[in-house]
Amino acid sequence: MKRILLTTVAAIALGYGASAQAQTKIELQRFFGACEADYGKVTDVSAAVGECGIITALVNKFEADNPDIDVNVTTVEWPGYDQLNAQLASGAAPDVVSMHYSAISDYQSRGLIEPIDEVLAAQGVAPDSFTDAGRNGVTKDGQLYGLPFDNWTMLFHVNLNLMKEAGLVNADGTPVLPTSREELIAQGKQFTEKTGKPYLIQIMANETASYARILYTLLQQQNSDFFSDPTAIKLNTPEAKAAVELMKATKDEGISTTGLDYAAAVSGFANGAGGIAVNGTWLIGDYVAQAEKEGTALSNGYTVYPVPQLFPGQDSTYADGHSWVMPKKDRTPEQVEAIGKLFKFLTENDFHWARNGHLPAVKAVFDMPEFKSLPHRDNIAKIAETGRPLPAEVQRQFPIQDIIGEEIGAAVNGDKSVDEALATAESRVNELLEDL
Repeated sequence: MKRILLTTVAAIALGYGASAQAQTKIELQRFFGACEADYGKVTDVSAAVGECGIITALVNKFEADNPDIDVNVTTVEWPGYDQLNAQLASGAAPDVVSMHYSAISDYQSRGLIEPIDEVLAAQGVAPDSFTDAGRNGVTKDGQLYGLPFDNWTMLFHVNLNLMKEAGLVNADGTPVLPTSREELIAQGKQFTEKTGKPYLIQIMANETASYARILYTLLQQQNSDFFSDPTAIKLNTPEAKAAVELMKATKDEGISTTGLDYAAAVSGFANGAGGIAVNGTWLIGDYVAQAEKEGTALSNGYTVYPVPQLFPGQDSTYADGHSWVMPKKDRTPEQVEAIGKLFKFLTENDFHWARNGHLPAVKAVFDMPEFKSLPHRDNIAKIAETGRPLPAEVQRQFPIQDIIGEEIGAAVNGDKSVDEALATAESRVNELLEDL
C-alpha cells in the first residue's frame, strides 16, 4: 500500500513538473502606464477603459486563453527607450517591447530589433491585413520590424458646455472652430472674455513632445519640406517662424493655460479648466466616459476634432503610431511561437485597443459595426488621409523631438527669441544627425 501511495505521489509530482516545464515564458516591456490595482485581474477586455486598462486586460485575456504561456509584464516610464538601450547594451533585453513607429529606424538601422515577417506568417497574419499607415510605419528595407498597433495624432478635445457659454456653438450643436491664425486668436479671446477661463489647455511644462508635434503639424500645413534631406533639418525658414510665433501668441494673448504638465493638463480639461485640450487620440475613451457621467464638467458636452487647418497650404496633422517589436536576442523556438501567438491575438483584438481613441492598424476594424458606432469617430476619420509622419528615413526622431521641444518651449515662454530658438534647434538637430 505504501509503495502504491509513493508511486502515485511521484507520478503527481512528475505531472506538475512537466506542466511547469511546458509553460513558455516571454518578457514584455511597455509604456502606457500602470493600473494593476484596477485591471490586474480583468480578463473581460470590453470592460476596460483607457490605454493602460485595455492593454492590461488584453494581456490577461491572452494568458487565460493560453495557459501554457506566461507573459511577464514590465511597465516603464514613457517612452522607455533609455531603459531599453541599457538592456540592449547589457544583453538583457525583453522579448517584446512597445515602440513608436518614429523610433523603429534607430533600432533597425543598428541591427537591434528583429524582422517579424516569418513570425507573423507562421500564425497566418498577412501584412496586407494592416492599414497602409500602419504597415508603412513598421516597414524598413522591405521587411516588417514591428507589429502595427495603431496610428495616433494630436486633437482638439472640446468642452461643448463651455463653448456654448462662450457663444461658440453652431445651430447644429457642433463647435465653432478656427480656420485661420486670426480666427484662433479671436475666438480664444471671445471664449476667455465670456467664460473667464482659458480657451486652450496646453502642455507647457516638463514636456517637449507637445511643442514638437504642434510645430510639425503647423509646418506641414504650410507645405514646408523641412526634412527634404533626412540627414539635415531646415528650421531657419519663414514657415517655421510663423508657426512658432502662432504658438507663442496663444500664451502672450492670454488664451492658453500656462505651466501645466501632462497630468495637470489631462485632469484640468476633465475638470472644466478650459475650452479645448490640445492632446492625443488616446484620451478619447477616457473623456467619453467622463461625458457619460452626471455631474462632471464634461457631462453631455464633449466632442473631438482634428487640429484645424490654420494655414492655407494643406490640411495636415503630424501622426505617429505604436507598435510591438522584438529586440535582437536568443530565444527558444517555443518563445518565438508564443510571441507569434501574442501578435496574432493583438491583431485580432485591435478593435478593443482602438476604443481608447487611436486609429486602428488593422483594416478590417474600420468595417466593424462596433467601431463605426464608437463616439466621435466620424469627426476624426479624415486623419487616416491627413495624418503624416516625418520621413521614414529620418533617424533619432525621439532625440530630435526633445531638442525641438526644448528650444520651441524656450521661445513660447519668452526665454529666447523665436529666431534664436529656431537657429539653435536647427544647429543642435543637425549636429546630432552628423554623428550617426
